Amino acid sequence: MRQVYLDHQAATPVLPEVLDAMKPFFTEAFGNASSLHQHGLRARDALAAARLQLATFINAESPEEILLTADGTESANLAVKGVAYAYQRTGNHLVVSAVEHPAVLGSVEFLEKQGFNCTKVKVDAAGFVQPEDVRAALTDRTILIAVQHVNHDIGTLEPVREIGAIAAERGIPFYVDAEASAGWLPLDVQSIGADLLSFSPHRFYGPKGVGVLYRQRRTRLASQLHGGVQEGGRRAGVENVPAIVGAGVAADIAARELPQRVAHVARLQKRLWEGLKTSIPYLKLNGPEPGSCRIPTNLNLSAEFVEGEGLLLMLDTRGIAVTAGTSCVSKALKVSPVLTAIGLDHSLGQAAILLTLGRDNTEADIDYVLETLPQVVNRLRGMSPMWDEFQRGMIDSAISPRGSAPAGCKSGGVAPARR
Repeated sequence: MRQVYLDHQAATPVLPEVLDAMKPFFTEAFGNASSLHQHGLRARDALAAARLQLATFINAESPEEILLTADGTESANLAVKGVAYAYQRTGNHLVVSAVEHPAVLGSVEFLEKQGFNCTKVKVDAAGFVQPEDVRAALTDRTILIAVQHVNHDIGTLEPVREIGAIAAERGIPFYVDAEASAGWLPLDVQSIGADLLSFSPHRFYGPKGVGVLYRQRRTRLASQLHGGVQEGGRRAGVENVPAIVGAGVAADIAARELPQRVAHVARLQKRLWEGLKTSIPYLKLNGPEPGSCRIPTNLNLSAEFVEGEGLLLMLDTRGIAVTAGTSCVSKALKVSPVLTAIGLDHSLGQAAILLTLGRDNTEADIDYVLETLPQVVNRLRGMSPMWDEFQRGMIDSAISPRGSAPAGCKSGGVAPARR
């Protein structure tokens, strides 16, 4: 049976070059970077080299602006909570988009219990944050703006440069979560105007167990872990040297391969969506159409009258790996808050699956998915009482049968409604 992996946003395989670079730091170069002897010096040198690679990857001014954490969730917590506590004498108001990652929204909810206030800026049906809505949400007590680069669920590219300009105009720290885009889209913290930006290499062929947080040198940040002097005193704890070394190599390779990776997955994304929307009736693309407003790795689809979890499990038995939600919350079996925020009908939210492409996916993989996914949807609909009631005219479809949305940065299209 063919195996097709379409969950690259959750994890990617470590590249051989990355693994080779990491191996010595598990064995002969095992020293603690805080130690003063030669073994510690070798580890410190490795950390410095990786920090430079990661700074270059996002065009940071200095390697000292790179903070190393355990993962993207810790980076997000450090960015949001660290800024809030560092600036709390100035104000207590945060502005975030309503579709941020759970690591950001969870940090905000924690801070609200500590007396901070937050405005969650609404998005449109395609998941776009409007810069002027961010501007309107600001007060003289606002101490942080947080808007992600690309939405983790529906692939929407947010107008971060425009929002960064507003933040700079008002002198408010601006945090950008780039977890979904790093390694797949160009990242330039200076062009974006980000004061903080986070990403994780395990989403672009690096190892798990390391996260990266860029902090512009003039941005204050209160530590959330205490007991050590690592990371300039901002993140205590022994560094995961092998993973950090691997992160630097993965970033180097991603920067070199970026044009080829983007062109490859964009071609597969378009072919996959075009094929599915012609073969599965009552299928909705959540988020923008493939193109300049959507990251080329991501398709979030709702096949009406089918449960997303059931679709995921049946695809898995046929060798196709997808997810029914973001990796951090998929076990909760709840409708994604992002899909709720864009106004998607609850039944379509429950039906959603997320397919994320990678560098090793092939045209043959797409052919197999185009052959298999419609069969699985048909089988599940054949067992669905709701599909039977719909066929008999007892209930209606939540998907409009009027065809695709207009071209441009609009919400995704729908498959032709066939009865």
